Amino acid sequence: MQTRQLGTSGLTVSAIGLGCMGMSQSYGPNPGDRDDMIGVIRAAHDRGVTLFDTAEVYGPFVNEELVGEALAPIRDEVVIATKFGFGFDAAGQSTGVDSRPERIREAVEGSLRRLGTDVIDLYYQHRVDPEVPIEDVAGAVGDLIAAGKVKHFGLSEAGVDTIRRAHAVQPVAALQSEYSLWTRDPEDEILGVLEELGIGLVPFSPLGKGFLTGTVDRSTAFTDGDIRTSIPRFSEENRQANQALVDLLARIAAGSGEGVTNAQVALAWLLAQKPWIVPIPGTRRVSRLDENLGAAELTLSPGDLDLLDDAARQVHGTRYNEAMLKMTGL
Repeated sequence: MQTRQLGTSGLTVSAIGLGCMGMSQSYGPNPGDRDDMIGVIRAAHDRGVTLFDTAEVYGPFVNEELVGEALAPIRDEVVIATKFGFGFDAAGQSTGVDSRPERIREAVEGSLRRLGTDVIDLYYQHRVDPEVPIEDVAGAVGDLIAAGKVKHFGLSEAGVDTIRRAHAVQPVAALQSEYSLWTRDPEDEILGVLEELGIGLVPFSPLGKGFLTGTVDRSTAFTDGDIRTSIPRFSEENRQANQALVDLLARIAAGSGEGVTNAQVALAWLLAQKPWIVPIPGTRRVSRLDENLGAAELTLSPGDLDLLDDAARQVHGTRYNEAMLKMTGL
């Protein structure tokens, strides 16, 4: 597996990482059990993946425990990224965003314990907290770095002003945001600022929550608990309107070599955008893992890149519902 630098932070990771959220939530019934998910994570490492992404709120808590157990035998060979930024009640249910410094200090101890490690490689603020100045957040993480509990500071779904203000207090190694042929929002302003400041980009949902793979169409019925039921872009009408992009991916895949898939073309397009972009597609199956990682070996022609570029500017529907959109880009 090729490696990439996340900006100028000195953090080197595999060109494609593994998003682990879906092993615990958001995409309906898991096709495997806990041991199966540990097997997927370890299979990813065996294939050269070194960046593994989780968060305190996934589950909540259980996803960090899963990732920690899976990576324990190979801890020194991998980069673990997790996230803080939510509060929890006595029953362990999320009460909304909370990035007060005292909450960050509490959160890191819980994450270290669940992950079974003495240091977190990349610690993201999961969502910007409008009640807490980002300078206070960056300072609190800077203190954790000085204490040896965290190595690198990251932000997730933050806007330009937030990124600049945070970076001025504590250098930001990476921004995690949704970016793909399905979601081009970071191109407006974010990519330029990241390049200027030497910050890497870690796109989540790089396959459009499954839509770009060609396995979702207007007739797909989502199960209870599937996050896509709440996303306007996944309405039946919008899925039908966006099918043209999937069809183009299929045509390019067919012309790119035997066995090339939609997912590989979509990931190859993303990897071609900037050398400091490291997508983290999630999966719960080793077969899909192998498919996704194959994208690192695929080079698209300039003509195919242009065709995809044009087609992806016509995606229908918003990527989140109104409540979720309010939590981004602050």
